[in-house]
Amino acid sequence: MALIEYDVYKQKLRDLGPELDKLSAALDVESARQEAARLEDETAQDGFWNDLERSQKVQVRLKQLQNKIGRQEKLLGAWEDLTVLCEMGQEADDADILEEVKTEYAALEERVEETRMTTLLSGEYDSSNAIMQFHAGAGGTEAQDWAQMLYRMYTRWAERHGFVYKILDYEDGDEAGIKSAAISIEGENAYGLLKSENGVHRLVRVSPFDANARRQTSFAAIEVMPEIENDESIEIRDEDIEMQVYRASGAGGQHVNKTSSAVRLIHRPTGLVVECQQERSQFQNRDKAMRLLASRLYEIEREKQDADIARERKSQVGSGDRSEKIRTYNFPQGRVTDHRIGLTLYRIDAVLDGELDELIDALVTADQAEKLKNGGGEP
Repeated sequence: MALIEYDVYKQKLRDLGPELDKLSAALDVESARQEAARLEDETAQDGFWNDLERSQKVQVRLKQLQNKIGRQEKLLGAWEDLTVLCEMGQEADDADILEEVKTEYAALEERVEETRMTTLLSGEYDSSNAIMQFHAGAGGTEAQDWAQMLYRMYTRWAERHGFVYKILDYEDGDEAGIKSAAISIEGENAYGLLKSENGVHRLVRVSPFDANARRQTSFAAIEVMPEIENDESIEIRDEDIEMQVYRASGAGGQHVNKTSSAVRLIHRPTGLVVECQQERSQFQNRDKAMRLLASRLYEIEREKQDADIARERKSQVGSGDRSEKIRTYNFPQGRVTDHRIGLTLYRIDAVLDGELDELIDALVTADQAEKLKNGGGEP
């Protein structure tokens, strides 16, 4: 019996080989190697570290490329090792090795699927870091508590993926939760994975703040933007910006409130207001606020360009409009339902603890299918 099962897994592994080759081609690993080699040569040049801004960008890009190359090499290595293990186990007719093969193959399949998802992220800024903003809806403490639950959900998701998140702004709620917050999530394809989280999230639960334990419905809005760095197409003129400084407050540690290091930028042409208060210096907060402003301006321009198309085709994965109710989290029924793709998961606690991959992967796949149906390009 074991010999027959070994034949099944040997065939599965043979079939997986061409799939891995396709993934390497789709990820353009060879080009990544060439670019990484060029950047490594640049870091060895005299005077490289004299230009701090350039050196930091090179280091970040080099790390992204090395991570991409390393992940694919590990994937190929795991496939090769498992193929050898399968051969050895079959020769020995070893049932214990067969169980190991089954376990390792399931893990390999999962990693292949994760890699396949990254090949679907081909948008202009999909590989960028993401900026997320959280806004509590009407309803006071209930909505503010819900906004903080969402904040925790996405930071837990980031931690699960080995991404780094940094607080840009954080305003505590009146009694609990948060009124608003902004974070950057740094990691390869962070924006591409999170961009479909844009919109209004709805919570249904028995209120922990109501002495009569009545059911409450709360709303919170999330904005997701790519972190924009030095994009020449996004022009921000110094004369269009009014800068205000103030003392920080909120989740900022001991340094908060001691100096006027927090920065508020007002973009006069659009009326946009962005704030950053989490860094220890005014200069650092201004730099982060400028990045946030660039991301907001990009998002406004994107929404203008996409508005007509989104209205006409009503994309299955939603228009990305921040006023669109995209998902309901229903505690009494123990479910999470994404209204754009009709997907319901009956594990609300796990989702709120950051286990979002099933939802995100389904949205990425649906978005890609919609693009192909409408001509294969960006919507």
